[in-house]
Amino acid sequence: MIKINKHIVSEHGISEDEFKLIKEILQREPNLLELGIFSVMWSEHCSYKSTKSG
Repeated sequence: MIKINKHIVSEHGISEDEFKLIKEILQREPNLLELGIFSVMWSEHCSYKSTKSG
């Protein structure tokens, strides 16, 4: 299994604060697949992070 490090997080376009939030959400370190999913969901193109509901 690949160990997630700052370089991998950065390559996915995720900031340190966002990575901390991901760890809080999952209540553990994400694996590479989960990191990729958050990266896509939170990219500016998809922008689920800033989508308002209601």
